[in-house]
Amino acid sequence: MMNKYLVRYNKTRGQPGRGTIEHVWRVFENGKEFLCKHIKIEVPVHDERTGEDWSLCGYGYMEINKEESLITIKATKE
Repeated sequence: MMNKYLVRYNKTRGQPGRGTIEHVWRVFENGKEFLCKHIKIEVPVHDERTGEDWSLCGYGYMEINKEESLITIKATKE
């Protein structure tokens, strides 16, 4: 089963516990949050509102490149 991803801009970046000023993306995988500097999305996305916040929403599988602080959301597992 594919995972659900929500992607949002990190409005609190640089604050304690919210990553550095460069960690501009918040990625939620089935509700668990990850912070990253870069994101690559290779699946169809649509907008979704949760409370007051808007996110890009898509389904797939996540790969994390810690060296580049890059999260890639792909259509297939590798």
